[in-house]
Amino acid sequence: MPQPEASVQLYSLAEQFSADMAGSLDRLAAIGLKNVEAFDFVGRPQEIRAALDAAGLASPTGHAPLLSDTLWTPDGSIPTPKPEVVFEAAAAIGIRTVIDPFVAPERWLTEDGVQDIAERINAAAEVAAGFGLTVGYHNHAQEFIASFDGRTAYERFVELTEDRVAIELDLFWALTGGQDVVALTASLGDRLVAQHIKDGVAPADNPFAPGAPAFGSDSLDQRRAGEGDVALAEALRAATALQYAVIEYDHAPGDVFEDVAASYAFLTDGGFVR
Repeated sequence: MPQPEASVQLYSLAEQFSADMAGSLDRLAAIGLKNVEAFDFVGRPQEIRAALDAAGLASPTGHAPLLSDTLWTPDGSIPTPKPEVVFEAAAAIGIRTVIDPFVAPERWLTEDGVQDIAERINAAAEVAAGFGLTVGYHNHAQEFIASFDGRTAYERFVELTEDRVAIELDLFWALTGGQDVVALTASLGDRLVAQHIKDGVAPADNPFAPGAPAFGSDSLDQRRAGEGDVALAEALRAATALQYAVIEYDHAPGDVFEDVAASYAFLTDGGFVR
């Protein structure tokens, strides 16, 4: 199997990227990265494309909401544009796969809710095809709270979605959801095109469960790849068709560029990426 390429989710350095887009991308390129995963790109595709080109970087994947009217994050909500607007912006940047990063926890608690999410992403895949693009979904931990006939809501979602819908598995959040990330990786087979390489100590309780206290990303104990509880190496080896190993921090433990460099070294020194 060809090895995946390394990438980094730009949300990891959202503050730095917003303050100095060109300088941030130059620093990522200096680390050795060739790819990034864009976020919040719909309103500024030309600016992002120009900055990527200047830094010699590409964004083959990108995060944008496709399945919700508003996108919730631990640090605030983001309004969602129409899928056609998202795909037009993605195509301008050079993104090939647009990945929805978050669907609200309450929508994963019923079979009807999961059915609706699956139907929406299947429909989005059809629209994306008209732009020459594909779509995918990125998990957190809420997808693993409910089960139906012995199958988690996440497993049911995968069953209901078309094969052309890509899966990006966030390993830290899957562990937080109580999953064996190696077994889950293996079960996704060739649908799994990207993993979020994220390490740390998973919260003792699922922060997305009903009744859980509100939390922010700064409460998470995330660490450099290889320094936490996530079985990153084993999960990378269990993937059968992985295209991208995407470094991400919801909350970087120190200087974010040094933290990204350390996780990139984990990937390269371990022979996990080409």
